[in-house]
Amino acid sequence: MGPEVFVDILRDALLLVIMLVSAVILPSLFVGLLVAIFQAATSINEQTLSFLPRLIVTLLALVYGGHWGVQKLMDYTFRLVASIPSVVS
Repeated sequence: MGPEVFVDILRDALLLVIMLVSAVILPSLFVGLLVAIFQAATSINEQTLSFLPRLIVTLLALVYGGHWGVQKLMDYTFRLVASIPSVVS
C-alpha cells in the first residue's frame, strides 16, 4: 500500500467531479454565449435577459442529467467501498 493508491483514488474523484460539474455548466455556458452574441448584435443591455435562459438550461440539465450523475456517483462509491480491503491490507 503505497501513496500511488491514494493518488489514484484522488484522481478518480477529481475526474468524477469534473464530469459532473461539466454536465451542468457547459450547456449553461453555451446558452450564455448565444445570449451574449444576441445582446451584442441588438445592443440590448438587459441583465435579466441572460439570466433566465441560463437558469432554465441549468435546471433542464439537472433534470435530464441527474440520473446519469447519481449513477456515476453511486458507481464510484461502490468501487471505492469494494476497494477498501485491498487499500487497507
